[in-house]
Amino acid sequence: MKTETSPNPAFRRILRLSGATWFCVSVLSQAIFVVYILGFYGRRTVTGDYAGWNDRQVITGHVAGDDIGNLVFALHVLLAVLMTAGGILQLVPALRRRFPAFHRWNGRTFLTLAVLMALSGLWATWVRGSYLSIISGLSVSLNGVLIVIFAAQTIRHAVARRIAVHEVWAMRLFMVASGVWFFRVGIMAWVILNQGPRGNNETLTGPADIGLSLSSYLLPLAAYEIYRIGKGTRSTSLRIAVTGMVAALTLVTMIGAGGAAVFMWLPALTSPQ
Repeated sequence: MKTETSPNPAFRRILRLSGATWFCVSVLSQAIFVVYILGFYGRRTVTGDYAGWNDRQVITGHVAGDDIGNLVFALHVLLAVLMTAGGILQLVPALRRRFPAFHRWNGRTFLTLAVLMALSGLWATWVRGSYLSIISGLSVSLNGVLIVIFAAQTIRHAVARRIAVHEVWAMRLFMVASGVWFFRVGIMAWVILNQGPRGNNETLTGPADIGLSLSSYLLPLAAYEIYRIGKGTRSTSLRIAVTGMVAALTLVTMIGAGGAAVFMWLPALTSPQ
């Protein structure tokens, strides 16, 4: 007779499948996000339409006379394409196995870009004043600090050849470095599931906005830690609970990602310059 703590390969496979499904949904959505960044900001940068950066999805884009701030903003946004694409490629197991050299160099590039973007985000927040409220500024800052800390831990364990630990920290880094994408997906999922804004406002300073800002990186981070516990546990009931959590998060991600693509990113790509 099977006990509550006996290993169950079927549930282990189901949990891994649920995690893989979430990953595939996230990769597809992040790919659309990358296309949006390239199509919207890249097109306006190449054509010299810098004032066109000032869409509703950014707080402070182009500011006349602020050459340094404008340059930092352009680099921050456009390098996000390389960081996002590189982060996705780092998580593909087949690439890690078949092309280890690419995995190492792509990982170094991802780490460097993540840290640079975190630091530039902190600069933009507190030097350029690119925040809507002190709370939102502190939330962005915490995200940036976590990126730097997790990047340092990822490097430290890779150098020490503690590969299993390195991979855990790399995944944590991916979660917090994807905070901008998670926030947009979370906002759209919240609005769609509530059939409209609830605790949101135009300046993104409502209680729901602030909660979603913090959740955009803390919730995925917590979910990953719970997923790790579920993979390692011998408890069938706990594994079922974790599988249900991942399935729910996958559904919410699908709703939010679909909403972001339909109502935010794709309309911006088709709008006239």
